[in-house]
Amino acid sequence: MTEGNGGGLPDGAAHILVVDDDARIRDLLARYLAENGYRVSKAASAQEALTKASGLVFDLLIVDVMMPGQSGLELATAVRAGSDVPILMLTALGEPNDRINGLETGADDYVTKPFVPRELLLRVASLLRRSTQPQRPTGGETVVFGDFRFHLSRGELRRGADIIHITERERDLLRQLAEQRGGAVSREALGGGGAGSERAVDVQINRLRRKIEDDPAQPLLLQTVRGSGYRLMVDL
Repeated sequence: MTEGNGGGLPDGAAHILVVDDDARIRDLLARYLAENGYRVSKAASAQEALTKASGLVFDLLIVDVMMPGQSGLELATAVRAGSDVPILMLTALGEPNDRINGLETGADDYVTKPFVPRELLLRVASLLRRSTQPQRPTGGETVVFGDFRFHLSRGELRRGADIIHITERERDLLRQLAEQRGGAVSREALGGGGAGSERAVDVQINRLRRKIEDDPAQPLLLQTVRGSGYRLMVDL
């Protein structure tokens, strides 16, 4: 049964799992999200979250970094082993290491505590929008680079017959780069602006390189353009 759904929600309402050991924050988030049209389930620990995720399909996870037992970072790592569901991390006092570590483990975005509910709602909507982007009318567009093929419409990355697991944020970055067909894209454009966004892009680019480069320290496919940003060296 969905918790805190506020009643009367449409069948297509996104289902969000809120994971936080602080009952006050957990209930506040659940109530606020439900009031804004989302289905909400709650978990007080990483283990409870994994148990619920094994039996339900969620559209988004909101995860606190600092939790007793298994941390939010460890939970994100466990989730990413088998799912590309968007993950929004909650970090205390905006600690930069929390934000960077969260992105490295596969989180798609972060919000610092104490947070403004309206900002969190906007970030939730943005993540859900990216994860449910409609197919492009052109359809069938494929960009080839090295041994990889990236389908722009589906956001699907393949190496030969194998599908390479990428997160929604990595898919978004790859799509922006692939659309330029080898042209440079600025870090600012990739990050969408905002404080710390360019540093976050660097972290996510490094994570993406680990999936497509033979030697991420000497990238051949996803190159840094000094003073400009990044470019994907496409074949066609």
